[in-house]
Amino acid sequence: MAIDVTALRAHFPALDSGLAFFDGPGGTQTPRPVADAIAATLTGPLSNRGAVSPSELNAERAVAGFRAACADLLNVPANGVVHGRSATQLTYDFSRHLAKDWRAGDEIVLSRLDHDSNVRPWAQAAERAGVTVRWIEVDPETTELDLDSYARALTPRTRLVAVTAASNVLGTKPPVRRIADLAHEAGALVYVDGVHYAAHHLVDVPALGADLFVCSPYKFLGPHCGVLGAAPELLGTLRPDKLLPSPDTVPERFEFGTLPYEVLAGTTAAVDFLAAMDPGAGPAAGRRERLARSLAALHEHERSLRSRLQDGLRDLGDALTVHSKAADRTPTLLMSLAGRDARAAQAHLAARGVVAPAGSFYAYEPFTALKLDDPALRAGLAPYNTEDDVDRFLDGLAGFLSAAPGS
Repeated sequence: MAIDVTALRAHFPALDSGLAFFDGPGGTQTPRPVADAIAATLTGPLSNRGAVSPSELNAERAVAGFRAACADLLNVPANGVVHGRSATQLTYDFSRHLAKDWRAGDEIVLSRLDHDSNVRPWAQAAERAGVTVRWIEVDPETTELDLDSYARALTPRTRLVAVTAASNVLGTKPPVRRIADLAHEAGALVYVDGVHYAAHHLVDVPALGADLFVCSPYKFLGPHCGVLGAAPELLGTLRPDKLLPSPDTVPERFEFGTLPYEVLAGTTAAVDFLAAMDPGAGPAAGRRERLARSLAALHEHERSLRSRLQDGLRDLGDALTVHSKAADRTPTLLMSLAGRDARAAQAHLAARGVVAPAGSFYAYEPFTALKLDDPALRAGLAPYNTEDDVDRFLDGLAGFLSAAPGS
């Protein structure tokens, strides 16, 4: 299993700029087939969904294609796929849906490892409902979740556990299945933020033990939107506020207003692009099988680049501290620069054609819990990255660290 990175890169017009992109955790570059699918859908003919005119049928096909593609990506039924404007919007929506049944004295469990989009919606809903928030802490030595603190936080009153499948800043991948099994034993639902995870691994929602799983296609080569996957039976128990004439079927009851058909088509094209990265499975293989093969090859490609990047950072010595230390993690590294401004490092790299952002990346809880420098510099790998990209990043960072501050 292997990815022809040279052939893959030819599909990305943004790479013609000569830039080396390390900002994948914030959003990847877009391949031309995704842009073509968006443009073709927009230029139609296109109308609101229906069963009469060709333009109505085009809209129906865009929706059906999106649900089928995301079902293959997440291993959930197609009618368990919900579109949203973003993962944050979906989480806010579902926090309101679920909180309708919470009562004073109930509890929820949140994680100090999570992006704020999987913290604040739940904390705010809990405050409104009079529900207690308990926490899974982060071990500062390993940057992994402290499962002893989870055992203490989980009680028979727990209604929900919200946890990330991979940290967007540290790359840490918690043992989600173990966390989910314990939550289910306590009678709680499990909501998993898979935004960073889905960019690097084949998602299997049932195998993870997630009741609700959210991700963002623009983190894996697609357009800007969010996707939630769940069992249709569970979705059928939730009653969102909705317009009276709008559909009450699952999953349509959770999708408000006219869907962006062009975005749905772009997401389908992104999933198909991922599935075709390693062509070794052959055209007769199903899309899920092709996704499994391609994402396994992607994992090996990114693992090799991450090793090269880590070795190069280690050679820079005490001039920087890499905070990504978990045994199981994605190819994303967060680093602090001794006595130096990470935003200045970002600007230095940008002037040399290397895109690596500095900030805290909406990871309020990890930065606070681990007392991390804000801003910190983050380097995240994507399918189109190469060894040359890694070397350019390392050379640029070495040049920044060796120069006098302010020079």
